[in-house]
Amino acid sequence: MEKDKIDKKEHILDVAEKVFADLGYDGASTRTISGEAGVNMAMLNYYFGSKEGLFLAVFERKINSFRTLLQNIGSDGSMNAWDKLDKCIDNYVERIIANNCFQKLINREVSMNKRGDLTDKIIEILMVNVYEVKRIMEEGVNTGLFHADADIPMVIATLFGTKNYIVNMPQLSSLILGHDIRDEKFMENELKPRVKTYMKRLLKAYLVKEHDNSK
Repeated sequence: MEKDKIDKKEHILDVAEKVFADLGYDGASTRTISGEAGVNMAMLNYYFGSKEGLFLAVFERKINSFRTLLQNIGSDGSMNAWDKLDKCIDNYVERIIANNCFQKLINREVSMNKRGDLTDKIIEILMVNVYEVKRIMEEGVNTGLFHADADIPMVIATLFGTKNYIVNMPQLSSLILGHDIRDEKFMENELKPRVKTYMKRLLKAYLVKEHDNSK
């Protein structure tokens, strides 16, 4: 019985993620989501309480799973800071390229200069993972592996900003990259490895002392 409850709740979240991504928070309704999910309104309200509660649950599910992964990487004493960041990039790219529905949802609700309590809550959820990546970079600085004057906020902006540009501006980025990035085969076989290689070379050249070519 408990497993059935979990499966039903996950199903509702899957449907809600797609509906919110397609219609936005303002355009979506709990009635539409309950209809798409094949559940009654009472069940939806029982699990999530309100449309805002459901919306935040969609975000928290995605972000929390990645947060656990980042925390496990960050606490792994067998790797140095660069190896940890290298692994973070691999996992980050795998998720952002695969989860376009969620990325579309983030862009729609956060990147359009909306303000309000809901947007603040979403940003607060997102920032937790940013802080996990920041801790790894700070570890690199503190251990002497990364340059002491490394501009960590700019590195983070570069990492997340590259994703935002590619994923959230598909028409323009497709022209720049020479292929339709919405082509799933291209995304899996070419775009993912390309983004990973680019980000690793760029960040390693900037962060790691042994790659300092400024002298």
